[in-house]
Amino acid sequence: MEKKSVKDFLIYLSKSLVSCPDEVLVTERTLEDGTEEYTIKVSPNDMGRIIGRNGKTARALRLLVSAKASLENKRTLVEIAEEKKLKNN
Repeated sequence: MEKKSVKDFLIYLSKSLVSCPDEVLVTERTLEDGTEEYTIKVSPNDMGRIIGRNGKTARALRLLVSAKASLENKRTLVEIAEEKKLKNN
């Protein structure tokens, strides 16, 4: 059985939660202290689904990813990117 990476696990979880799984994008970067930071981008219509009521879904995602990463002795951060809307003045 092939072992999934932390990023693959996060992509799987994110796509399972949203109504537009084709629009899920997860980027990864390593911070100076070795922590792996993952940023999730989803369709604007799916922001509520990925964050959840009072942030409960986002906290659960972070907990699951942290547990998966700890099995590999890694530290992680999971961020959810919000689309910035430009205001016309």
